[in-house]
Amino acid sequence: MGTLVGHIVPGFFFFALGLWHLFNHIKLFSLHPKSYVSCTWFPLSKPRYLEPLVIIIASSLSISVELFLGQKNHQPFDPNDGTIPSNHLHNFEHSCISITFITYAAFAIIFDKTRPVAHRDLINLIGALAFAQQLFLFHFHSSDHTGVEGHYHLLLQLVVFVSLVTTLLGIALPSSFLVSFVRSLSISFQGIWLMSMACMLWTPSLVPKDCFLHIEEGKHTIRCSSVKGLHRALSLVNIQFSLFLVGVTIFAMWFYIFLQRIYGEKIEYSELRTKESKDIEIMMTMVEVHDTESRNGVKSLA
Repeated sequence: MGTLVGHIVPGFFFFALGLWHLFNHIKLFSLHPKSYVSCTWFPLSKPRYLEPLVIIIASSLSISVELFLGQKNHQPFDPNDGTIPSNHLHNFEHSCISITFITYAAFAIIFDKTRPVAHRDLINLIGALAFAQQLFLFHFHSSDHTGVEGHYHLLLQLVVFVSLVTTLLGIALPSSFLVSFVRSLSISFQGIWLMSMACMLWTPSLVPKDCFLHIEEGKHTIRCSSVKGLHRALSLVNIQFSLFLVGVTIFAMWFYIFLQRIYGEKIEYSELRTKESKDIEIMMTMVEVHDTESRNGVKSLA
């Protein structure tokens, strides 16, 4: 992270993962509204562990880029004394977040294979730990997240906090569709906001008026020429966040209606067929009884 690509790639990953969860939660709830139980991840028929494996691979690539591939000397330590340079601290912080998500995905596979008692609650707890780690490191970030960049990260922390709270609520309320719905949306919103940050913070033409891109400690950051320009830039970020929130809400509602019509109709059709089958069986039984009584009546007259 810390660059345009470094925000867009993980942002797209969070967006896709949240959308995948949102789709599956709506589908599961539409098919089984009375017996719905939340899932932290969704297995496929083949390969079953695609979702956790993708998380492990993507997080491992992120660590590789942060610590090795993205460095000039392909190693994050000071070659003179082996310490961590100040300008590499944020790379280690980002890597710690990725390690926590790898831990979550690895135990998702292990728990699915071994099925220990309370495995659902435990995997939710590890997921909550991953979001807590993310929130902690974003809040106490070593980089200079002041001004416009700091405001973007502050709003990102609000979204991560929602993911953390809803994941913890999933332990106490496993059958709450609303909790799963909001958690999926918050994960997807993280991705949208990260991609938005990438475009707004590293594209010169999108820098707010009276502000400019400035290189500090080898990285680009936005600085404003006046307090009035800074306040205007922060207000624009708030407006952008608010519009994204409304847009995501509208999309989520229509997405729910669309999937509910598809999978909800299957349930109604199945129930209708079952009722019709029972009615036909009752009618056939009545006909058979009537025919039997008629034959017996004929025999007795004879």
